[in-house]
Amino acid sequence: MSESSWGDLFVISAPSGSGKTSLAKRILAELDAISFSISFTTRPPRGEEKPGREYHFVDEKQFRQMIAESRFLEWENVYGNYLYGTAEAPVNEALARNEDVLLDVDVKGARKVKTCRPEAILVFVMPPSYHELERRLRQRGLDSETQILSRLRIAGEEIKDYKMYDYLIVNRDIDESVSRLKAIILAVRSRSSRMERIGQAIVRTFGE
Repeated sequence: MSESSWGDLFVISAPSGSGKTSLAKRILAELDAISFSISFTTRPPRGEEKPGREYHFVDEKQFRQMIAESRFLEWENVYGNYLYGTAEAPVNEALARNEDVLLDVDVKGARKVKTCRPEAILVFVMPPSYHELERRLRQRGLDSETQILSRLRIAGEEIKDYKMYDYLIVNRDIDESVSRLKAIILAVRSRSSRMERIGQAIVRTFGE
């Protein structure tokens, strides 16, 4: 199978509370031929989360068995509490069907993906400011005061790595951010390397 028949791998990262999840959901609903890579995690479901929809929930023994079998594209111990990982096989299967794949991983995970998949397109979503991120974290009402302060501290470290990414979106307004991410994905889809087979087919109609 030629490279031009494969989809593209998009990696999106952001500090917790930056609106990344809402952004990803809108993209998946509004663009075709793109799928979301559902991560594996050892943490329990929260709120209305369902297995196989937001995450694949497994125990630590199962997770570490997957590590031993080299089944992850990347994995991390997030916040020192729970393990999260991206299974490699489903990603490859989707890409081979000429579908794009969207990965939602943190900065460490993005770095690992870029190391083994240098062709991956990395997008960082940044809050407009520290105070706006703090407001959003408090407004969503999911975390304790200690957790909020921890997330803000980690966010301060994560945003320093934004230059590692190919694209930066400052999420001031969700509609504008969706438009920007759509533009990135559509531009990548229009690269001549990806459109090679279609381009060649059109050239042949001119009597090549």
